[in-house]
Amino acid sequence: MRKVNAYTKRVLLILAALWALSSASAQQPCKVTENTVFQSGERVRYQAVYNWGFIWLNAGLVTFSVDATKWQDQEALHLKSVGVSLKSYDRLFTVRDTFETWVHPRTLEPFEFRRVTNEGSYKSYHHYLFNSKDRQIRSSISREGGPVERGLMDWPACSYDLVSMVYQARNIDFSPYNKGDKIPITLIVDGEIHNLYIRYLGKEVAELRDGRRFSCLKFSPLLVKGTIFEAGEDMTVWVTDDANRVPIIVEAKILIGSVKAMFIEAEGLRHPVKAQLP
Repeated sequence: MRKVNAYTKRVLLILAALWALSSASAQQPCKVTENTVFQSGERVRYQAVYNWGFIWLNAGLVTFSVDATKWQDQEALHLKSVGVSLKSYDRLFTVRDTFETWVHPRTLEPFEFRRVTNEGSYKSYHHYLFNSKDRQIRSSISREGGPVERGLMDWPACSYDLVSMVYQARNIDFSPYNKGDKIPITLIVDGEIHNLYIRYLGKEVAELRDGRRFSCLKFSPLLVKGTIFEAGEDMTVWVTDDANRVPIIVEAKILIGSVKAMFIEAEGLRHPVKAQLP
């Protein structure tokens, strides 16, 4: 049971990042795009599960949301991801994680990022302020109740925090890529810049436990050891092959079985869902 709870924590953490990794593309020179994929009011929910053969254990829930708001008197979108363990697990291992970013409503460039982590006895806080004029990021990070570590780093072009990458990347055109292509991305994780890539694996039908089937694009991200990931390409993501680009399944292989984040439902999508098969 202790192992299952550890897997629960890992699923809730990786989903926000993997949505970004499953969708991002920067093989061509980076350019700011006009958002045409999502809108204020969108809500998408996932179930975090542990799978070993025929055994499926539900462990937690993850919700992504988009809301129109203001940031320092500027029009903005508030992008938020919340992960919680199920009540049946809380006595053994409680997870309450929140990732959120405020972005420009048209270009989706981030203004501010916050991450609050509560996992059992472990607590941490990450905060970034983005300065687009000077291309710098001010960071404030506290781990395990320790002192706040403040930093200042350069903000490379085409680099995003976990949540802003999620939504910016959903606007990318994937048609130029062939199966096996490596697509570089740059993520800001734990106060550091990481140059990563995803490997495009082509198109495939993804099926959920309840029998729903979706036409999907399939990817495997390169993960770097030393962040919230293990190193290598042991994770796979399926996103809808339609105008919404909604992740359907995120799977991470582990020593015994796998951990998965599986699509439950969505509301407020900007486009009709055309990827679901009869």
